[in-house]
Amino acid sequence: MNFLIADTFTDSLAKLTGEEQKAVKTTAFDLQLNPASPGMSFHKLDRAKDKNFWSVRVSSDIRLIVHRSESSLLLCYVDHHDKAYEWAERRKLETHPTTGAAQLIEIRETLKEVIVPVYVQGEPPLETRTSKPAPAAKLLFQGVPDGELLGYGVPPEWLADVRHATDENLLALADHLPAEAAEALLELATGGKPRVPAPSPANPFEHPDAQRRFRVMGNVEELQRALDFPWEKWTVFLHPEQRQWVERVYNGPARVSGSAGTGKTIVALHRAAYLARQHPDARVLLTTFSDALANALQSKLNRLLTQEPRLAERIDVHSLQAIGLRLYKTQVGVGQLATPGDIRLLIDEAAQAVPGHGFGRHFLLTEWEHVVDAWQLDRWEAYRDVARLGRRTRLPEGRRAVLWSIFERVRSGLRDKGLVTTSELFTTLASALKKRSNPVFDFAVVDEAQDLGVAHLRFLVALGGGDGSVRPNALFFAGDLGQRIFQQPFPWKGLGVDVRGRSRTLRVNYRTSHQIRSQADRLLDPTVADVDGNAEDRSDTVSVFNGPPPRVRILSDHDEESDVVGQWLVECTADGIQPHETGVFVRSDAQIGRAVRAVELAGLPYQVLDDHVATTHGHLSVSTMHLAKGLEFRAVAVMACDDEVIPLQERIETVGDDGDLQEVYETERHLLYVACTRARDRLLVTGTAPSSEFLDDLAPPAG
Repeated sequence: MNFLIADTFTDSLAKLTGEEQKAVKTTAFDLQLNPASPGMSFHKLDRAKDKNFWSVRVSSDIRLIVHRSESSLLLCYVDHHDKAYEWAERRKLETHPTTGAAQLIEIRETLKEVIVPVYVQGEPPLETRTSKPAPAAKLLFQGVPDGELLGYGVPPEWLADVRHATDENLLALADHLPAEAAEALLELATGGKPRVPAPSPANPFEHPDAQRRFRVMGNVEELQRALDFPWEKWTVFLHPEQRQWVERVYNGPARVSGSAGTGKTIVALHRAAYLARQHPDARVLLTTFSDALANALQSKLNRLLTQEPRLAERIDVHSLQAIGLRLYKTQVGVGQLATPGDIRLLIDEAAQAVPGHGFGRHFLLTEWEHVVDAWQLDRWEAYRDVARLGRRTRLPEGRRAVLWSIFERVRSGLRDKGLVTTSELFTTLASALKKRSNPVFDFAVVDEAQDLGVAHLRFLVALGGGDGSVRPNALFFAGDLGQRIFQQPFPWKGLGVDVRGRSRTLRVNYRTSHQIRSQADRLLDPTVADVDGNAEDRSDTVSVFNGPPPRVRILSDHDEESDVVGQWLVECTADGIQPHETGVFVRSDAQIGRAVRAVELAGLPYQVLDDHVATTHGHLSVSTMHLAKGLEFRAVAVMACDDEVIPLQERIETVGDDGDLQEVYETERHLLYVACTRARDRLLVTGTAPSSEFLDDLAPPAG
């Protein structure tokens, strides 16, 4: 007998208290080991329309709902007695007549408590208690044939409601449909064209749509892993709509982009696994911006390839810095990286040696970082003629000559101390790799690609085959221009990476609720573009589930803020959100203490994250917004959003020109966006008066 669990079971399990969850897990293990045990208290649900639904007693008040047949036992739902029975009475397990996928369907005629059907001539038949569509509202799917809607997985009994869906009630309707149907309708409504799933195998649970909500548990260890992280384990499953971008053959560099939560990292993970699977002798590099993100990628890859350990051995997961240092040592020699402190000291010494130049320290540092060092300019003529992208201070040749006399001294100082910068390391490494007859890695997949620097990209191009001759499928990038927080933009095309015609923007958000996504999007422009002119339109992104609206609170002082955040964390815990499913973020290390005080008031175990630790099991995560990049939690509190904290006054005061000021505001907005979009279900944003000007944009319109 197959033993399966449904995503509705893991979602409902996560809403119970910690003690209740322990009891449920014990019962689940007993069911898997011996479902026919006399100790299992099964009760047939006579009022359920689906006669294969049974309840299993967990405790005096907790009931586990299972679907039992001759060939399988499916864990469907768990809750307190009455709520569990009500859930089962409103649902049935069916094989969709068109797609062949197994679906848990809400029974249309039993939903009077949830939605109020109103059948009035000229008006849609479905409306919510809180939202009444206007009589003349546009019917979104009136012209779509029944066969097409059924092909997307819409249950036949819901066709009439879909026919009368409008902008006002579509999201409420989507909440009651199977995920593939809801996502297809949302994509249709925003101008897209969903893919029709492939015909189903003989087993309805093996259909791609079914596999992301039903999982076969082969043994106790697999069930243990599934229940330890009941909501997180599903995040490595690839949505069928995304599979085409994973399995496509690209004749040059390719890129997937999209706003936070649209599945870019999952596409990158599956792309790395697909390449390793298709090329048995190949080595694949899966890389990202930091050690912490690389560790998180490794954990997800391990979950993805649990059954294919030999495949995982051929996928190297490293941060760019780590793989760069490792390869530099083997291909070039031992090199000692210059620290930011080393660079500041050398620039200060060089500036003092050139009297009367009139340039401030911040301008010199950023000119070095974004122009001279980034592009590895080693001659006066190169600096004289370079296009200083993003630098708006005009520099005639005479002024550039003065600056070059300073930067020459910095370069000389680095050589004298035997130091190399990160940009020099990757540029030198790229030159060495181009001379190799065989590639170090056959394929490279890059996550968080929006924060690549010039030298990083040169290195990746060399891995992929060299300037202008990148091998097919060799380079695959995933990133979001709206989350760029470390690097200034620069043209990729001039370095040999042209993704035109091989770029795709993901539009369906699977991670973040509609309420959180729509408010966070207010921080950014609806369209963002790179220097090469590739634009990403974010205005048509849709989320596939609802949640409570984010809370934005401006408090009188730090103590009141800690009290409010601490109480909110207590509420989240009482609602079944575990500490490891919660994050608290602040702008910089200076505000970490405020976050820690709030968590301690809530009495929760916590871990302050660093560059190497992404998350820890059993502990709430506290970190800066920079370290939040790439992480995800069910509940997130973003604290200390005060005036002069975000945007950070220290950065504004050191601005050298208007271009720098624009860059500061842009990246600070991106930082807050990154922090807010780590949340799946619940978001709290707080600050003390006077608060950050960004909160005016983040808060919903009055009324």
